[in-house]
Amino acid sequence: MLIKRWVILFLLSMTLCSLALAMGLAWAYRTIDFPSSLTGFVQTVTLQFIAHPYREFILLGGGVAVLWFSVWKLGRAVLGPLMALSTTDRGLAQIVAEHRFGPAPTEMNIVTIGGGTGLSNLLRGLKLENLNLTAIVTVADDGGSTGRIRSEFDIPAPGDIRNCITALADDESLVNQLFQYRFKADGSTLNGHSFGNLFITALAQVTGSFERAVIESAKVLAIRGRVLPSTLENVDLYAELIDGTVIQGESSIAHKTAPIKRVFLGPDNPPGYQPALGAILNADLIILGPGSLYTSVLPNLMVAGITESIRWSGGTVVYVCNVATQEGETDHFGAADHVRAVVEHVGEHVIDYVLINSNPASIAAIGPDLGVEPVIPEDLHRIGRDIKIVTRDVVSDRNPLRHDPTKLTAALLEIARGEVVDESQQWRGDLPSDLDLHRSRSATVPTSTGERGTLVSFGANRE
Repeated sequence: MLIKRWVILFLLSMTLCSLALAMGLAWAYRTIDFPSSLTGFVQTVTLQFIAHPYREFILLGGGVAVLWFSVWKLGRAVLGPLMALSTTDRGLAQIVAEHRFGPAPTEMNIVTIGGGTGLSNLLRGLKLENLNLTAIVTVADDGGSTGRIRSEFDIPAPGDIRNCITALADDESLVNQLFQYRFKADGSTLNGHSFGNLFITALAQVTGSFERAVIESAKVLAIRGRVLPSTLENVDLYAELIDGTVIQGESSIAHKTAPIKRVFLGPDNPPGYQPALGAILNADLIILGPGSLYTSVLPNLMVAGITESIRWSGGTVVYVCNVATQEGETDHFGAADHVRAVVEHVGEHVIDYVLINSNPASIAAIGPDLGVEPVIPEDLHRIGRDIKIVTRDVVSDRNPLRHDPTKLTAALLEIARGEVVDESQQWRGDLPSDLDLHRSRSATVPTSTGERGTLVSFGANRE
């Protein structure tokens, strides 16, 4: 860095200044007649009672100790923010301010409830804001690596929790990439396992507690927020179909042969995780979804205490509607159908807002070859009058089946800050022509990439 020459010059200048000061003090001591009342004090301060050269050694030792302490503190004060800059995407000014005055107070307490890709995608946007963030995650997954671990170690599902922990961590960190690594070796017992799932499982065995394993995993990745299971019980998800068939296991629900009538947990009414209930009660904004309706969002609401805490909380409750249906789970569902399913579990007068994607270009990008349908602002007159409707462009420009984390975060914070206009009257009346897709017709609109696309014609009846 070419600074040694300047450090040497600085030390030389300090030495010269010190010598000049010492000479001046020596001259003053020899030539100035101090009053008799001060003579004893001056002799004590100048260490006259200690013989040469011991008094010089004492001063030198004290000077070296003070010099070492000052250099150590100076190094921490200067290098601390610079070292923190290498592990975060925050600006240097913000880091220096936090280093000097402590962390800035968060704007609000936000709780997200869900699981799967939808919730982790949302967290990637929320973590960039100054928020006190808590993610409450379902533990009913039984597929893939998670299912094998649950059956062998009898612990709650770690998969969705792992996804949320990594979503709240630094995306570029090597540890984060390690947690997301999945073994691929045909014939190996590790094939298909995620390292993060194995890590959480190992911690649960070492600490004797799944709760402790989740906490320590979050510390390892230094996440921005908290990730909490909705319950510590090892629960299974069941689905009762309209033909009376009961399916066990989240991974089996997508392969059902008839529409879902209801879902429930086994054992029934598992106790809610107390820190999760406390976070809900203290939340300024509670977000339900996005994510698989029957396998990610609703399982959390069937945990004892979760729905009650939402009702008792003074925070604003927002349900984020998916941008597309999920094959085998919510086939032919519209926005009103999604809201209806949630209301059946949390009850009336609990949800304050429903957020629905309104980008017609993204709607056009979901073609029939994808096997799913866009969830659009239609039939909204069937949504309860106490629920306010907000429509925004919240879809990803790259993937029409996913929300864009930045767009979704902006829309949610707009609601939390009370900056939105209730669109209920508009959507419960006549729909704008560019989104009036419930009529059997086709229309050509620009896609998100600037190309032309054809909107798929859907029937009016979603039920």
